[in-house]
Amino acid sequence: MPVGGHKQYPAPIEHEVAVVESTISGRSWELPGMWNRMFEQRVIWDYDTAGFEKIGALPGGESLEWCYGCGKCVPVCPVDLVGEYGPRKIHRKVQTGMDLFNDPDLWLCTTCMNCLRVCPKEVDMIKIMPAVREVAVGEGNVPAELQDVFEKTFRYGNCLGENARRRHAWTKNAGVPVRVLSASDPGPVDVLVWVEDYWSYHPRGQQAAQAFARVATALGVDWAIVGPEEKTVADSQRLAGEKGLFEAMMEDVVATLGKYQFNRIVTPDPHAYNAFSKVYPTYGHTYEVLHYTQLLAPLMDRAQFVKDIDLDVTFHDPCYLGRHGGEYDAPRRLLKSIPGLNLIEMERSRENGYCCGGGGGGMWLDGFTANHTSERLSERRVREAAETGATALAVCCPYEVSRFEDGAKSTGNEGMRVPDIIELLDEAMGLA
Repeated sequence: MPVGGHKQYPAPIEHEVAVVESTISGRSWELPGMWNRMFEQRVIWDYDTAGFEKIGALPGGESLEWCYGCGKCVPVCPVDLVGEYGPRKIHRKVQTGMDLFNDPDLWLCTTCMNCLRVCPKEVDMIKIMPAVREVAVGEGNVPAELQDVFEKTFRYGNCLGENARRRHAWTKNAGVPVRVLSASDPGPVDVLVWVEDYWSYHPRGQQAAQAFARVATALGVDWAIVGPEEKTVADSQRLAGEKGLFEAMMEDVVATLGKYQFNRIVTPDPHAYNAFSKVYPTYGHTYEVLHYTQLLAPLMDRAQFVKDIDLDVTFHDPCYLGRHGGEYDAPRRLLKSIPGLNLIEMERSRENGYCCGGGGGGMWLDGFTANHTSERLSERRVREAAETGATALAVCCPYEVSRFEDGAKSTGNEGMRVPDIIELLDEAMGLA
């Protein structure tokens, strides 16, 4: 009966064990008290959803809360192999109160896309991380070494802080004429090569650029560059949270491209390739774009090789050419065309290739990540290459030569050679 105007519920009596007898079979079985408690509210009701709501409100951030905890992403995450990371772990931390906007975990993701490749719920860290990073950058919560790169990019148009007038200085020692488009020579030209920063300024990158000049000329490619007018596409800066800087650079790049007559853009940088082919079209700028390996692979029947390259070589798939761009065969076609070269595949290759650690801004965050990982991703990759028995680790991304050469030294694999594929072609064709 109602007591004081409120219904009085009976006090529950819970037994540790209850014996229940079936009215049909007559059989009896024991039910523990925990069986009854299964129908109570779970501990998930105690969690604060504010973290997911804040991230989900950002364009591109909504998929983090789609995770249902299967954990497939963790074993393929390159950072988890050298630390404690992965989308499932980040989801759990946010679920239990971590503020991703102010946590070091925000800057460890290299946007390599291996997690998205295996995720049944399509939790997209390639959209989530840049979205959250953009807010963090706007609030001034950015690692100092990354902020330095942002400032150099804004001021000089390249991440290295080099003078734009020196951008095509590498052409002086190329050994072949390099056409530089200008107001007095606007084209037409078939291939416009967007050289990007590391081939333009880094000493090892310049060697690869010079090798490309010789090989492309020998194969009869009609190509040119824009020299001092070139600015970085800044796709890695975009993924690191500086979308505004990316858009500013894009305005300059599009304006420069609009001055000249060309059929195709070719770049050695998979990150620039990603921006030109996937991001620029979303802003209304569409071009035919190739990575340099895609340009040269069909031309190998023209190549005149004069030297055998007697090397056991393994190859590292760049994340932004492979998983992001879908291109795995062109680099291998080039390697297999070189006489004497023996290609050995690493266990982590092609779709499951390991990351060098340079993507998503990671190229400039080695000092920061050292406090959160047991070793650099590039060091682990060099050790994986050495385990194959190969004496050379071939690459086709400008970020990778310096990363892997440093990794070879720090892991005691000084004998591991790290050539760009174009350098091996240059050597085999006797052009160097």
